Amino acid sequence: MLFQRREPATWRDRARNVFWPRKGLGRPFRYAGKRILRRSASPHAVATGVAVGTLSSFTPFLGLHVLMAVAIAHVLAGDLLAAALATVLANPLTLPFILAGTFHVGEQVMGTDSGLAVDLVDLKGLSEHLSFSELWEPVVQPMLVGALALGVPAAASAYAVTRVGLRAFRNRRRRGSGRTGSEKQKT
Repeated sequence: MLFQRREPATWRDRARNVFWPRKGLGRPFRYAGKRILRRSASPHAVATGVAVGTLSSFTPFLGLHVLMAVAIAHVLAGDLLAAALATVLANPLTLPFILAGTFHVGEQVMGTDSGLAVDLVDLKGLSEHLSFSELWEPVVQPMLVGALALGVPAAASAYAVTRVGLRAFRNRRRRGSGRTGSEKQKT
């Protein structure tokens, strides 16, 4: 069979690949970056999509980041796929830091101190025992304020970096593809 191993993978190989893939942990991020760079939309549309995806990654609404990013990118005429791919910023490795950071910054901006040491475990426990209306003021509201305080600068910088990077990438590709094979050898 085509693209099949000569020797089947052992259970140890499969278990190791779950925690540390053979191609490395950075490969999915590089792939997402390449997909964004190769979009055919305008640099403004792609950068808008990336900025919206970055901003939605800071919100406390877990599981809705992609839906929010795509909906807002659609309203702003941004690239929908770039928005969805940019939400990879909120991954299991960064999410505890994002949630704790947005909570603490939100409390500082609002001038409140709930005395809660919020981390991912606390949020899970609080959400199981309290309703959304009971969580709104002490937890969700500061997290939304903190998400705006941290997410807007992150989205603005993501927009600028993506737009400049995409223009440079396209100019380099255009210059490289305009020459013939003999002209490339001379330089």
